[in-house]
Amino acid sequence: MSDVLVVPRRSVRRRRDSVKEWLNTTAIAIVALVFAFPFVWMFLTALKPENEVFTATPQIFGSEIRWTNFVEAWTVVPFGRFILNGLLVSILGAALSVVVAVLSAYAFSRLRFKYRDKLFLLFVLTLVLPQEVLVVPLFIMINSWGWNDSYAALIIPFAFTAFGTFLMRQFLLTIPREYEEAALIDGASRLRTLWSVLLPQLTAPLSVLAVFSFIGYWNSYLWPLIIINTQDMATVPLGLGMFTGQFGTQWSLLMAASTLAVIPSLILVLLLQRQLIKGVTLGGLGGR
Repeated sequence: MSDVLVVPRRSVRRRRDSVKEWLNTTAIAIVALVFAFPFVWMFLTALKPENEVFTATPQIFGSEIRWTNFVEAWTVVPFGRFILNGLLVSILGAALSVVVAVLSAYAFSRLRFKYRDKLFLLFVLTLVLPQEVLVVPLFIMINSWGWNDSYAALIIPFAFTAFGTFLMRQFLLTIPREYEEAALIDGASRLRTLWSVLLPQLTAPLSVLAVFSFIGYWNSYLWPLIIINTQDMATVPLGLGMFTGQFGTQWSLLMAASTLAVIPSLILVLLLQRQLIKGVTLGGLGGR
């Protein structure tokens, strides 16, 4: 009678787990490569000579690596000024958006007043309005205030959005009221309670909101195109449009400038990646 080889169940489970882990890692790597490919192609195109950007057979590398394209893209237009304007508008706009979202979310989640829930629903419904619908009344309002071609015109109109309020309210609702009530009993004001008790527990969603707001301001094109009249106030998207002229597009310089334009957002995401992952994870678990 021959011996029967018995494989332990634990070893079979380990093999299955290792296979699943390998498949998951491979799938994630493929998705990452797909998403990274346009950025890699943009960077490689920025290093090509202008006459080799479009060829009969697409080539990954050009006949020479031209780092001077980045220098030329920086100097052919005042791109440093555009970067400075974009950073100023995006940082101030993101900060104002966070402040407005926290205060309004606190009001909708903690304060009791008439028609609170109905007002919040009406506020959230503004998310379905596209930006194209808002630019005309916003332009009339900003023009009547004399804010044309100013930082205030670029920052203030889109700092009051329902997305940030909705996000922060959902997280505030998951924090037990006992923490706030204990602080109020000790004599703390509502603002003191919000600053010292609630905000330390909202670092992850605050980071998510700050990054989303920064990128939204940084990439905004339609509103700055309408409200900005001078080159000195132009932001990065408007600056990128200057590489397209009457006689064609300078593709290598445009790709070089686009590569430079991606760097601030990339740095911000890398600095806050832990908080972003935590915020997304908590959001997927219902804020808990």
